[in-house]
Amino acid sequence: MTTLAPRSFARSGPAASRPAPTPPHGVRLFLTTHLFPSPLAGLTSLVLGAVLVLALWHIARWAVIDAVWVSPADGSACRAAAGACWAVIGEKYRVMLFGAYAYDEQWRGAVIIVLWIVWGAISAGSWLSVRVRLAGWALVFAASIVLLKGGILGLTPVGTDQWGGLPLTFIIFGGTITGGLPLAVLLALGRRSELPVVRLLCVATIEGVRGIPLLALLFFAALVLPLFLPAQLTVDKLIRAEIGMIIFFAAYAAEVVRGGLQAIPEGQEEAAQALGLGYWLRMRKVVLPQALAISVPALFNDIIRAFKNTTFFSILGLFDVLGATKAALQDPNWVRYGTEGYIFVFVLYFIICSAMSAYGSSIERSHQRRGRRAAR
Repeated sequence: MTTLAPRSFARSGPAASRPAPTPPHGVRLFLTTHLFPSPLAGLTSLVLGAVLVLALWHIARWAVIDAVWVSPADGSACRAAAGACWAVIGEKYRVMLFGAYAYDEQWRGAVIIVLWIVWGAISAGSWLSVRVRLAGWALVFAASIVLLKGGILGLTPVGTDQWGGLPLTFIIFGGTITGGLPLAVLLALGRRSELPVVRLLCVATIEGVRGIPLLALLFFAALVLPLFLPAQLTVDKLIRAEIGMIIFFAAYAAEVVRGGLQAIPEGQEEAAQALGLGYWLRMRKVVLPQALAISVPALFNDIIRAFKNTTFFSILGLFDVLGATKAALQDPNWVRYGTEGYIFVFVLYFIICSAMSAYGSSIERSHQRRGRRAAR
C-alpha cells in the first residue's frame, strides 16, 4: 500500500536505468584528445597544420607538378624547368646501380639484384624452415660472387676494382653478416668462458674494436695492413676491408648475444648438463637458440646498421650504390641535380632497411607466439 498521493510526481520506486553517455570515438576522439584538448593546444595545432600544408604544397610543386621526368642527354629540359629533374635517374641509373662495372656485363649485376630481392621476399614467409632459408641465402651469396667475378661458366672475368653499385653493397653486407654472426657468437661464449686466457682475448677484442671508429678500422685493414705483410702475400683490398667490417660487426653483436645468454636461467644449462650433454651440445641445442631468440630485436639493429655501413667503402675507392651515385653526378650536364640522385638512394636504402626491420619484427612475433604456446 503506497503512502503517496495519486497525482504526485514523486516516484514510488527506483528510476528506470538510462543509457550511458556515448564517449567520443573515431575522428572526434582524435581531435579532442590530440589536436584540440585546450584552446592553446588547438591554436598551436592550427598554426602547425597551416605550416605543414604550405610545406607539402611546395614539395608537391617541386617534386611532381613542375618536375621534369624525361630530358635529352644534355639535360636541357631540366635546366628550363622550375621543379625537380627526375630525368637524371633515367639517364644515370646504370651507373648508380652498377658503378664502374663493365657496361656489357651489367646484366650480371641485374641478375644479382633480382636474386636478392626475390629470395628475400620468399624467405620472409614462415612456410620455409630456417635451414632452407639459410641454405638459400648461402646459395644466393655464392651465385652473386660467381656472377660478379666471372672467369667460370663462360663469364668474362671482372676485377674487384670494377665492382660497384647495389651488387657490391649486397656482397659486402652478405659477407659481413655471414662472417660476423658466427664470430659474434664465439666472442660472446668466449667472454663467458671459465678459461682466463680465452676470456681475456675475447674481452680485449670486443673492447678494443668498440673503442675505435669503423673508418679507422677500414683504413688499417685496407691501407696499413699491407705494409706489414710480406711482399709475396697479397690480399685483395676488398677482402681486407671486408674482414675489417666483419670484426667490427662481430664486436658489437657479441655484446648483444652476451645479453641474451645472461637472460637464460642457469637452471636451463644445469638441467642439460645433468642429462649428460657436452658443452657444445648444450650451447647448440639448449642455450643458444633461446639466447638468439631473445637477442633478435637488438641483433637486427646491428644488421641494419651493417647494411648502412657499406657506404664507408666509398672512401677506399670501392663504390657502393652511394659512391656510384656520387660518381654518376660528376657529369657536368647533371651535376646540379644531386638532390634528386641522393633522394633516389635514400628511397632505395629506406625500402631495404624497412623490409629488414619488418622481417625482424615478424621473427620476434613468431618467437612470442611459440613462447605463449609453450606456456599453456
